[in-house]
Amino acid sequence: MSEQSKGHIADTLRGPEVVPHPGTIKINVEGAFIVDEEPAGSSSSVAAIDQEYEHDTSDIRLPNHTAVVSHVAVDIGGSLAKLVYFSHELANKEAGGRLNFLKFETERIHECIELMQKLQQRHRGLNVSTETDSNMHVMATGGGAFKYYDEIRNKLGVKVQREDEMECLIAGLDFFITEIPSEVFTHNPSSSPSFLPPRPSASIYPYLLVNIGSGVSMIKVSGPRTFQRIGGTSLGGGTLWGLLSLLTGARSFDDMLALADKGDNSNVDMLVGDIYGEGTGYSKIGLKPDTIASSFGKVYRMKREAEEAAEDGGGLANVDPSAGDAAIEGRKPGSERPFRPEDISRSLLYAVSYNIGNLSYLQSEKHGLSHLYFGGSFIRGHRQTMDTLSYAIRFWSGGQKQAFFLRHEGYLGAVGAFLKLQPSGWGRRDSFDGPI
Repeated sequence: MSEQSKGHIADTLRGPEVVPHPGTIKINVEGAFIVDEEPAGSSSSVAAIDQEYEHDTSDIRLPNHTAVVSHVAVDIGGSLAKLVYFSHELANKEAGGRLNFLKFETERIHECIELMQKLQQRHRGLNVSTETDSNMHVMATGGGAFKYYDEIRNKLGVKVQREDEMECLIAGLDFFITEIPSEVFTHNPSSSPSFLPPRPSASIYPYLLVNIGSGVSMIKVSGPRTFQRIGGTSLGGGTLWGLLSLLTGARSFDDMLALADKGDNSNVDMLVGDIYGEGTGYSKIGLKPDTIASSFGKVYRMKREAEEAAEDGGGLANVDPSAGDAAIEGRKPGSERPFRPEDISRSLLYAVSYNIGNLSYLQSEKHGLSHLYFGGSFIRGHRQTMDTLSYAIRFWSGGQKQAFFLRHEGYLGAVGAFLKLQPSGWGRRDSFDGPI
């Protein structure tokens, strides 16, 4: 074997270029793209570490970044914790790496911390023989950055740097808008998503960020560090999750969305056509027959009729859909449930989403904002949710405004916290003063 070949192998074993401190690097976003489908045989260098957790499939490939990134970022909300970290493509012949995205239910925060411990051990193993800092740094945001601060710090034995939640949301959204192709899109129920190219940073302001998590915050953003929370509502993802847990027996948010996909809200909601007659709307003010006049408006009448028909009047208790046919067959006559969990799920999803869309439009009008971006883990790329929000904005604006969505809508805060450890302008395509 030649000396040149030995040198090449040694360089490969040492891994990518390292840096003395994570805050001194610039991450190269040139050529960045979202991974839709993995090529056969490719994998992230940490696939064996994170495969047992809920890993979102749309990683962001950074083919031109080769330096070590010595930190992870976590955004811990009331319902979900979102983790972002960088890994190199050691199993791929291409250079560079990727941003990985994972989420955990906050009540299972120990699993998130467990993964961070594994990432920390791997980081130390790769960098023990280098001059770089072998300790992995943790950037944290959201309310859980305070609630779980001591637990994370004690279990990992590292400094946990807490960052402002709103600043992180905006930093993450700005990054996606200006740097990542095919990230931002508009939604139309009758066609495929329409993706927007990255926009120059100077042209994106002002805009309205509607962040839908457990609750909802509406933020007017006038510049990179100029923002104001102008409104919000407590009726958000936590409301949907909580009420459907009571009403349907579904055990996870994704289960609830799956139920909504199969539901028919007209069995629960009172529609304009129910008031004016089947097939008849109120066209003078733009109300179609299938427009919802009252969410859950049919429930009281139907419930009363069912109670009167039931011999014992006690047949309206909630049923766990997973109980099976045997449990249902064993119920008393007259105790059949009058409302399907699927119909209840769709009705409540519409109620929460329409309310958010309406409030968002009103805030955009009040503050003169033409661009409305919807983020947060409530959306999850769910078609019916985006249908509802998009329709609300188009309807109330008379078609003058539209809703913008993101493929990584739930990770704005985590990505913003990840960027906080970088020098100013780290990700701009014109910020590379030297080799990376």
